[in-house]
Amino acid sequence: MSERTLFPQHACAIERLTAHYEAQPDAIALIIGGSVAKGWALETSDLDFLLVLPDAEVQRRSVNLQQTIFSLDFTDYEGGYIDGKAITLGFLREVADHGSEPARSAFVGTWCAFDRSPDQEVTQLIQAAQRYPEEGADERIRGYLAQLGIWGWFVREAEKRQDRYLLLQAVTSLALFGMRIVLTENRRIYPYHKWVSRAVLELTDKPTHFETLRDAMLNEPSNDTAKAFTDAVFAWRNYELAPGEASHRFVQDREWTWREDKTPIEDW
Repeated sequence: MSERTLFPQHACAIERLTAHYEAQPDAIALIIGGSVAKGWALETSDLDFLLVLPDAEVQRRSVNLQQTIFSLDFTDYEGGYIDGKAITLGFLREVADHGSEPARSAFVGTWCAFDRSPDQEVTQLIQAAQRYPEEGADERIRGYLAQLGIWGWFVREAEKRQDRYLLLQAVTSLALFGMRIVLTENRRIYPYHKWVSRAVLELTDKPTHFETLRDAMLNEPSNDTAKAFTDAVFAWRNYELAPGEASHRFVQDREWTWREDKTPIEDW
């Protein structure tokens, strides 16, 4: 993650936002997040935040379709606006305990503009939420490798059928799971699609020519470019899959997740 430096306009917006919600007695905590917290903000970036409220108030907002918060009132720069979500302490506890990587990524780099929770529980929970979930990391890598194997096969099928949709879906999936492998090996939380390329770019430990091969595959999707990319990923750590492992894992981690209400592998 890049070192965080606040632009003056973001600092001013945070000050206004903090004053606004501190004046509301039911507001438990205000968490500053998004690109500003991660150190990836541009001068025109919006300000993302999470507002911790009592359960009843969040439920009321949810029923009234008001759980997300958007406003132009706190910013005075070009392109500026605030974009927030109302959450509960219970939600934060769930993320800290067993949240997916995309869920955890929302808290990477965050800090509390104010925290009224007993014993500063919100501050403690966001620190726990942004720790990398080490348990099961090696197993997740096996799952991502299996996805590479099957989506590589789909590329070949797409070429045979001249199916442009399947081809684009396949190479996009190859890019995603290749990046998931790199992030996991570096114990870096996956920041969902919007920021995954940026997160991988900041890493130095990755397959040789990783971005070049990935972009060649995405720009000119074909079996040749897809194979060059996947070969580089497998060679990076001398990965191997047992016979039948790719298809077995693909079915369990993607096609049949509905059977046990499991999270599909894309969102692990």
